[in-house]
Amino acid sequence: MNIRFRPKLLDCLPGYNRTQFGKDVAAGVTVGVLALPLAMAFAIASGMPPSTGIWTGIIAGFLTSLLGGSRVQIGGPTGAFIPIVYGIVAMYGVGNLLIATMLAGAFLLAMGIFRMGQLIRFIPVAVVIGFTNGIAVVIFMSQIKDFLGLEIASLPPDFFGKIKVLGASLHTLDEPTLLLSATAFLFLVFYNRLAQTRLLAFLRRAPGPLAVLVVGTAITALLKLPVATIGSIPQQIPPLTLPTLSLETLEHLISPAIAIALLGAIESLLSARVADASIEDTHDPNQELIAQGVANLVVPLFGGFAATGAIARTATNVRSGGRTPIAGIVHALVLLVIVLTLAPLASHIPLAILSAIVVMVSINMFELEAFRKLKIFSNNYRSIMLSTFALTVVFGLTIAIEFGMVLACLMFIYRISGLTRIEVIPLANTSPERYTPDGKPRIVAWRLYGALFFGAAPKLEALMEAHSELPEFLILDTQTMIQLDSTGLDALETLHGKLAKQGATLMLSGLHGQPESVLRRTGFVDRLGTENTFPNIIAALRAAELRLSKGQRTED
Repeated sequence: MNIRFRPKLLDCLPGYNRTQFGKDVAAGVTVGVLALPLAMAFAIASGMPPSTGIWTGIIAGFLTSLLGGSRVQIGGPTGAFIPIVYGIVAMYGVGNLLIATMLAGAFLLAMGIFRMGQLIRFIPVAVVIGFTNGIAVVIFMSQIKDFLGLEIASLPPDFFGKIKVLGASLHTLDEPTLLLSATAFLFLVFYNRLAQTRLLAFLRRAPGPLAVLVVGTAITALLKLPVATIGSIPQQIPPLTLPTLSLETLEHLISPAIAIALLGAIESLLSARVADASIEDTHDPNQELIAQGVANLVVPLFGGFAATGAIARTATNVRSGGRTPIAGIVHALVLLVIVLTLAPLASHIPLAILSAIVVMVSINMFELEAFRKLKIFSNNYRSIMLSTFALTVVFGLTIAIEFGMVLACLMFIYRISGLTRIEVIPLANTSPERYTPDGKPRIVAWRLYGALFFGAAPKLEALMEAHSELPEFLILDTQTMIQLDSTGLDALETLHGKLAKQGATLMLSGLHGQPESVLRRTGFVDRLGTENTFPNIIAALRAAELRLSKGQRTED
């Protein structure tokens, strides 16, 4: 197997100059500052300490840029992983989350090595939109506790459990927390408008999440608001540790790990594609998957969790002038400097502020327009999208992806089988020997359109059952047959055997392409007899008439 390993960084180094380095550094600093509040917010929402989110951003961000297949991709924790990570932590603990993340990294690495990057695009848009919007709802629900300041020790991972606990705890609502979180949320909603005013023009220099983090923390400290904070963040590099493997839970972690890998692959490659349009470049999807795989294998060794390409941070990188992986590397170094120098200040950050940031992320993830446009799409599209959305919200992303993909495949099989037709070809009455004395045809011709595969083979079987007495010569014209699988081959074998038992002959005309290759490789043509294959239906018809006329003369 030819394994291609060429990070995009190598393509960017020739001709790299001081001017671009300055732009990359400026973009890296901007993205690093933006990534700080998001990394902490996503970690807390996932049931992890805020420091793990920062170190996930540092390590994954560095490796994604160093080894990735995109010039501008920024790696790190994202909101899309919150439901999966939170569920694993709640059910199996942090140690098993690290194992699941490493398993996902191994899957991503294998996908990149075996060049499966292009296959990710085969996942139907309806499935992607369904689970993306479902994730947004799940993220929003996970933040109600901190947004309202409810007194809940921990939220259950399941949907109905969350609803029950949240409903039973509404009486514990904390007014200062709600006031702070609501104010922070409104600040984010109107941030761009506020930044355009002359009085608050200085806001244009800072990303919204960072501005609300700094301002909200300062106000909380000055007014001494009685709200919960994130606590202390270790001011040191986490030690390298190997997670303990538990064979009892390993089998339960395979499915979540696959979900993490699929979601990570989809989000990173989607982010890279969006970025390509902005910088007029083409990313290498397989190299990107290799980088994501390595990142998710390494991050858990330092206590981090699932990471992927982040669409919002990548877009910020592009808008800030970043054009090479150097910007992503600088972003990781900026996060490293912040955590090693300013970690003590982070203990004053209110949970309500981070909750407001995550709520804003969930609202931005939710594509209301996708639901408004449902009426213009087919019932199949609506069924796949709505079922994936509902299953993501109620039962989780793993089941939703599995069900969505299976449903999409079944819908596809149904639609493709509908394109397959087997029609009787009317034959002109030009020869008396074509009919028996009682007027029954001795030669019948069928034409097959489309693909004869497992979803359409029953159509041939139904046609055989409809003709209990088959003719002496059955011509099957395959000129318009484009594909044949093993089930279709079995249907042809059955037809050939049924005709042979009655002393009749099957003739094939117009064989070409993939169907001809299958029939010859499996020996069907030899069993049928090469004398019963013809280039077209006219030649087959003439051969059948000639055999009938010879048989008639012999009888005479």
